[in-house]
Amino acid sequence: MADYLKFKKMITPILIQIVFWIGVITCVCQGVWIVVEWEPSSGIPPGGQAILLIGLGPIAIRLVCELLTVIFSINDSLAEIKIILEKKPEGVSDLPG
Repeated sequence: MADYLKFKKMITPILIQIVFWIGVITCVCQGVWIVVEWEPSSGIPPGGQAILLIGLGPIAIRLVCELLTVIFSINDSLAEIKIILEKKPEGVSDLPG
């Protein structure tokens, strides 16, 4: 808990996962709603729209959430590198040459 209060650990990756699942549930519910609420007198059947929304909606949401998660993964990796470099004695390098 102290890491969260000191901003050493981020809560945004957890929120991104929550947003992902809310988005998936919304896409599926909207796809079902499109099919259920369709009236034959309204013209073209919306089956294709519903299939696209149910099938591709969660994938699109996943891509956006993964891109946001990558940013935080890079931040975590840089923090780990910083800790490793701080533990090394001065003048010691692992670089060849």
